Amino acid sequence: MSDSTIEAIKKQIEENPIILYMKGSPNQPQCGFSAKASQAVMGCGQRFAYVDVLSNPDIRAKLPEVGNWPTFPQLWVKGELIGGCDIIIEMHESGELKEVIDEAAPQEAQ
Repeated sequence: MSDSTIEAIKKQIEENPIILYMKGSPNQPQCGFSAKASQAVMGCGQRFAYVDVLSNPDIRAKLPEVGNWPTFPQLWVKGELIGGCDIIIEMHESGELKEVIDEAAPQEAQ
């Protein structure tokens, strides 16, 4: 399980410029921290990927090793761990989150 799960996580992070690992989904979060984090990310107005760690126990078990971050949610942008709920909320309130996410979002062809 472990190596293939870690490879799958790395592939998700690589293939999705903005990915949120959370409990539940943005529309139906399963914990308060995931709810706040997903609302902040959705508030930036860009599309993003998410992974429900509750329905993916292997990912839930292994992701903390990949990012060296023990808790969920986890926001990854352009392959880098941004952080968890508190950091996401702070960045959202300062406007920094929108800048980071806008920069990472794939540009739509005009």
